[in-house]
Amino acid sequence: MQKRIFHILFFATSLLLTFSLFPQTYAADTKFTVVIDAGHGGHDPGAVGRRGKEKNINLSVALKLGRLIKQNCPDTRVVYTREKDVFIPLHRRAEIANDAKADLFISIHTNSVASRSSRVSGTETYTLGLHRTEENLEVAKKENAVILIEDDYKQRYAGFNPNSAESYIIFEFLQDKNMAQSVNFATAVQRCFRNANRTDKGVHQGGFLVLRATSMPSVLIELGYITNPTEESFLLSEQGSSTLAQSIYRAFLNYKGEKIAGSPRLMAVENAAPPMETTDTPEVEASEVTTTPAKQAASRSNEVNPAGKPVFKIQILTSDRKLSPKSKQFKGLSPVDSYKEKGIIKYTYGSDTNYNKILRLKRSKVDSKFKDAFIIAFKDGVKMNINQAIREFKQNR
Repeated sequence: MQKRIFHILFFATSLLLTFSLFPQTYAADTKFTVVIDAGHGGHDPGAVGRRGKEKNINLSVALKLGRLIKQNCPDTRVVYTREKDVFIPLHRRAEIANDAKADLFISIHTNSVASRSSRVSGTETYTLGLHRTEENLEVAKKENAVILIEDDYKQRYAGFNPNSAESYIIFEFLQDKNMAQSVNFATAVQRCFRNANRTDKGVHQGGFLVLRATSMPSVLIELGYITNPTEESFLLSEQGSSTLAQSIYRAFLNYKGEKIAGSPRLMAVENAAPPMETTDTPEVEASEVTTTPAKQAASRSNEVNPAGKPVFKIQILTSDRKLSPKSKQFKGLSPVDSYKEKGIIKYTYGSDTNYNKILRLKRSKVDSKFKDAFIIAFKDGVKMNINQAIREFKQNR
């Protein structure tokens, strides 16, 4: 018995050393970097349904997500662990993220159960941790089992056996310094899935090797169950993969906006500002401004646009149609402005050249109503990079 305990502890220590965190360094003025990992690939099909394979679903959603970010977030660098049907070992996926000095790692997977006619359905998002249920352990076992087809897995993963519950004792000793941010993003992902009418199976923790070896906030998303015939059809469809990618994209925007707003150097700016004075403003009808890909014009119905100065706003929701200024979808916020971007009408609340005022307005009046809201900026009527806008605000104080 003592020998058995010693073996487990030695086993855990070896794995901990093998997966020690890389130094986490982010340059203040570099692009936000997200690494998108399409799980499985090549000779590793992942879960298999009646009509499709997990590896193809994962890749489809990953590429769509990456395109959305590239098209709409010029201040973000997108890195893929794979862009085609090839096999990438788990350790290499983490290395790609660490080498890129990523700010966020998103691993995309598709779930399954034993029966291919099962009615189990729903999306769930995992962060690194000790699984609290047998079901979570089984999910981790399935995803970690990919190491068994790597030639040197016993040496590379310090003897870790993905099918042995004893191996997972290592995760009981780990305190992930990125846990809070990982959970925040995972929660946003599940909320956006719910908004897209997907069954929400919640946010969980699990012993996933691909997450353990990364040095930044990381999540593993299970898009749905390929073993549920109805859900498999959705996952394999163009509409399904697009809906899932758009949901993750919206969560990404929310997370990125919050991380930028809450970074230490930005908090210092806010704390240095005087208390915000609140004033009542009359309700003004939202205006619609059509833009070109080169220019994204701001709504001008309820703001003063001082030449050369960034104007900060809070984006609260988007719609494919014009909403009445008194629409219930605004949840009592008024006045609300809008602008049009890539055929989508985007609604904003608040408008000020003082970033601190807009940040406090978001926290005091908006966050409780729109949890996915984030701050954007315009200059001379043209949408601009929020990081650059904040830098200009600090310089002009």
